[in-house]
Amino acid sequence: MRIFSLLFLSFFALISCNESDKLPYLGDTKIVDGEKVPHTVNAFSFYNQEGDIITQNDYKESIQIADFFFTKCPTICPTVMGNMVTIYDKYEANPTIKLVSFSLDPKRDSISALAAYAENLEVKAPKWNMLTGEKEKLHGLASNYFNIVVEDEEAPGGINHSGKIILVDKEGKVRSFADGTDPDEVERFITDIDKLIEEYEAD
Repeated sequence: MRIFSLLFLSFFALISCNESDKLPYLGDTKIVDGEKVPHTVNAFSFYNQEGDIITQNDYKESIQIADFFFTKCPTICPTVMGNMVTIYDKYEANPTIKLVSFSLDPKRDSISALAAYAENLEVKAPKWNMLTGEKEKLHGLASNYFNIVVEDEEAPGGINHSGKIILVDKEGKVRSFADGTDPDEVERFITDIDKLIEEYEAD
């Protein structure tokens, strides 16, 4: 777990400043044509639990709540997904908010497996898409969302990963995150979601 702690601390070193009354932009800021451009999550294209292809374009007009999981995870995932359900229930009637969960174990997380998992949680697409596809692309995307994933045969379920829940704005910029296993962190995260909603309503 030490590597997780070190990388977690390194992430804070990448936080960029923003106006004090708004959520910050998180991640490494790049200079493009003389302008500062905050970190933007990468494009993706995967299948959801209904067999539909979902891409980043499906979230262009939405505030995105994201996490990385796998259905056979015996450790942190049940807690993280339980907190994702809390977020789903709170914002179910708000069309601006959409959730997305990326599988880290696509070999076992087929479309039908994700469909059964979503049915068990009593959640539905497109409000909450659970995505599967090529393992290399999913694992690569995890780091882009500041999640850590390490395949480890000795780890429960064969995968070590962080349990972050990520808040991404309509422009694909990361604005907040929380340890999805910590109820206090999740409560603070929900406050950040409300703050981002207010930011768009004020524009």
